[in-house]
Amino acid sequence: AENEQILVTEEDFPEVKVDFQETFLGHNSSISSCRFSASGSNIASSSTDGTVRIWTYDSSTPSSKNATIYCGAEVRALSWECRSDRLLLIGTANGGIKAWNADAKRVVCDLSTSKDFPSVLDLKCSPVDPVFVSAAASRWHGSTIFDRTGFASLTVWHMKTWKPLTVLPLGEDPPAITSLCFNHNGKILAASATDGMIHMFDMSAGLQITGWPAHDSPVSSVLFGPAETSIFSLGSDGKIFEWSLHNQGQIIWSRDCSRFCNPESFNKHMHEVALDSNGKRLLASSGLVRAPIYQVQGHERGLRTLPHTAPITSVDWHPTRPIYVTGSEDHSVRVTSIL
Repeated sequence: AENEQILVTEEDFPEVKVDFQETFLGHNSSISSCRFSASGSNIASSSTDGTVRIWTYDSSTPSSKNATIYCGAEVRALSWECRSDRLLLIGTANGGIKAWNADAKRVVCDLSTSKDFPSVLDLKCSPVDPVFVSAAASRWHGSTIFDRTGFASLTVWHMKTWKPLTVLPLGEDPPAITSLCFNHNGKILAASATDGMIHMFDMSAGLQITGWPAHDSPVSSVLFGPAETSIFSLGSDGKIFEWSLHNQGQIIWSRDCSRFCNPESFNKHMHEVALDSNGKRLLASSGLVRAPIYQVQGHERGLRTLPHTAPITSVDWHPTRPIYVTGSEDHSVRVTSIL
C-alpha cells in the first residue's frame, strides 16, 4: 500500500535545475550508447551507423584523447576500463569487440564472439581484475528488439592476453542476456535476461550462485544499488524494481516508468537505467523527448530532464559529480550538470 501512495504521475515531475548543459553534435545517426570514462573527464558515444566518438565537455579538460572510430557495424555496447581512461571496449551487432587505446589512439585488439552469437548486447569491465564480460546473442526474427535476440552466451575475457578465460554457465538454450553489472569488488556479476530472470554469478568460481524471476517481461537493464544490499531492474513493461539481496525476491522500492519506457519504444531499442554516485537518483532512458530522474530514497518527487527533440536512447551518470549524459535519436549527446 505504501508504494501505491507514492506512485505519483511523471507529469507532476518538475524540470531539473541546471548548472550547465553542453551539446555534442558529432554524430550523423541515432545514438546507441554514451558512457563517462572512469575519471568522468571523457565521454564515449556511439551511433547506429557504427561510429564511436571520444570527446570532452569541459574546456579545462585536455582533449588529447578525442577520437573518431569507425566500426563498420552498429555499435551496441561501450565499456571503459574501470581503473583509468586508457581503454574503451566497443561491442558491435556483427560479433566484433574492439579494444581502443585512447592514449595511443589505436585499436589494440579486435575480437570476435563465436559465429553462433553475433550480436553483442552488453560489455562490462571488472572494477578490480583485468577481465571483462561480454553478453552476446544469436539472431532471431521478430518485431521487437527482444524477439530479435535468440540465445545467450556469456564470455569472460582477459584484458592482457585478449583471450577468452571462461564461458559462464547459463543452462541449455538460455534466453539472451541483455545487461550486465559487477558489484564493487568484481566478485559478483549480475545479468538480466529476456525471460524476466536476473542471474548472479560468482566470478572466482565461474558459477551461477542464484537467480530469480524479476519481471513478467524481458529485463533490459540491471544495476547494483549503492550499498550493494540491493539490485535495480528495468523491465520492458516499464516497471523499475529495487530488489533486496538479503531477502531474495523482496521488492524494496518500485516505480512505474511506462509513460517514458513504453512498450512501443522497446521495439526500437532497449531502455536502460543509471544511478548517480550517491545512489540516490535513478535516471532512465525514454521513448519521449525528456527522461525521468527518480529519487530512490525518501519520498521526494522525481525530476524531468531538459528536452531533446527525439527519444532518449542512452543515459549515464558521472562517477563522482551530479552530472549526467543523455544520447538521443536526434543524433545529439547532451551533458547536463544539475544543481
